[in-house]
Amino acid sequence: MSPAPTTPARPAPRRRRFGWPRRVFSQVLLMQLAVATGVTVLATGLFLAPLSAQLDDQAMRRALAIADTAASPQVAAALRGSSPSPRGAVQAEAERIRRTTGAEYVVVMDTRGVRWSHTDPTQIGKIVSTDPSAALAGQEVMEIDSGTLGRSARGKTPLRGADGAIVGAVSVGIEYDSVQDRLLGAIPGLLAYAGGALAAGALAAYLISRRLQRQTHDLAFSDISALLAEREAMLHGIREGVVALDRTGRVRLLNDEAQRLLGIGPEAVGQPLEGALGPGRTADVLAGRVTGEDLVTVRGHRVLIANRMPTDDGGAVATLRDRTELERLGRELDSTRGLIDALRAQDHEHANRLHTLLGLLELEMHDEAVEFVTEVVGVHRATAEQVTEKVHDPLVAALLVGKATVAAERGVSLRIAPDSLLPDRLVDPRELVTVVGNLVDNALDAAAGTAEPRVEIALRAEGRTAVLRVCDSGPGVPEDRRELIFTEGWTTKALPSHGKRGLGLALVRRLAERRGGSARVGEGVDGGAEFTVVLPEALTEPEPTAEPVTRTLTGPARESVGETR
Repeated sequence: MSPAPTTPARPAPRRRRFGWPRRVFSQVLLMQLAVATGVTVLATGLFLAPLSAQLDDQAMRRALAIADTAASPQVAAALRGSSPSPRGAVQAEAERIRRTTGAEYVVVMDTRGVRWSHTDPTQIGKIVSTDPSAALAGQEVMEIDSGTLGRSARGKTPLRGADGAIVGAVSVGIEYDSVQDRLLGAIPGLLAYAGGALAAGALAAYLISRRLQRQTHDLAFSDISALLAEREAMLHGIREGVVALDRTGRVRLLNDEAQRLLGIGPEAVGQPLEGALGPGRTADVLAGRVTGEDLVTVRGHRVLIANRMPTDDGGAVATLRDRTELERLGRELDSTRGLIDALRAQDHEHANRLHTLLGLLELEMHDEAVEFVTEVVGVHRATAEQVTEKVHDPLVAALLVGKATVAAERGVSLRIAPDSLLPDRLVDPRELVTVVGNLVDNALDAAAGTAEPRVEIALRAEGRTAVLRVCDSGPGVPEDRRELIFTEGWTTKALPSHGKRGLGLALVRRLAERRGGSARVGEGVDGGAEFTVVLPEALTEPEPTAEPVTRTLTGPARESVGETR
């Protein structure tokens, strides 16, 4: 027989465990209620402990005061002149005092410890149940003790005769239950106050917990901890700068990329924004004084794109993207387009010249053809040599060659000032190329379309300082805008396809100021704009034996440089 199939045992249902709640609201509320309850219980205990001792002390002192009252000369005289009896004068006086004061008992004893009075007449004539030696020795005694009538607060005092001799003692007891009743009677009122304090604490705990619930969006502490860890990893891992500001404008958070882009360290956290960055457009953009999307700003040699988003607490979070490489590529694209335009203009010019030469040859005007070729080649050669004699750096000279071709196509006269002389000792030729290129482009745009369009460039060295001056015949720059034009994003031109304008002059000033120089604009002799840029420490020290070397451009570059209209 095959064994009967067995049914797999089902796991026992798991019991639901009531553990610590996960929500911040519940945890904070329970903790604050526990704290309020503990404080209330502790305060109640600290109040009740001395209260019991105080009531005991008051009861013993009251018993001693009654004993002192009972230890009168009349009782002492009656003790000496009679014998112990339930109907004696001592018993009568002691009972009168007991009923008057509400004491539990008033016992008068002689020097032998024999009772002369007692609430139970049968006990009269018997020895007291407690040791009377201290009172008979002349001492006052206060104690809580147990006797024939139970536990009581006692006071004992010696009984002295008229001559001052001790003839006995008086012992008074107050029922201890009456003391406990007073203690227990005080507890309800105390608990009422404690309950009120606990209720106020519970209400405050609830209100605080509700506030925390709103501020933490009812998340658990573990969720908050996980979000914090994720935020730190995300902020320091992304390749965008993040700057968080509080409502007062202080830096609250600064990730690694923001520190790199802004050129500041982690010590900027907690400082005012202007104190960390200094005054300028970057601080204005991050602070929200300049509004808009994808705002362009220049920080050092970097071109940054900033966006700002306000937060619910009155602060803001700003993101920064590095557009330096993109701007460089865009300017390289502009340069490439300029070169293409220059080549196109050169091709157009050469085509016209070739057509003229071809016509002269077809008309068999050979002498005129030779004269035309000689004139064209000679003029351009002389102009190219003039440029290379004044500008010895090959990169700057090549730049001027390209700009001259563009100027020729646009009908602008581009010339080098006679007092120009730039030796081949530039520390960073690309820096000067950037400055010259931006200023010449702006000058060509300003001069184009005027009656006599012309641009003059002056380059000279004063020790290790390079001084650049670019003048044009354009409309000039109004005096109230001569500082505004150096601000990032300010332009009067149409936007190009690759990005935003308004960065060229800002970069020129930043490059100059980074070297400790200056960039300014004024009015030229022809009424146009005159830009002057001073670049300290832009040249190396000249060698003692070095002699000026004239660089001559060859090939098509020589043919494209000249004073053209």
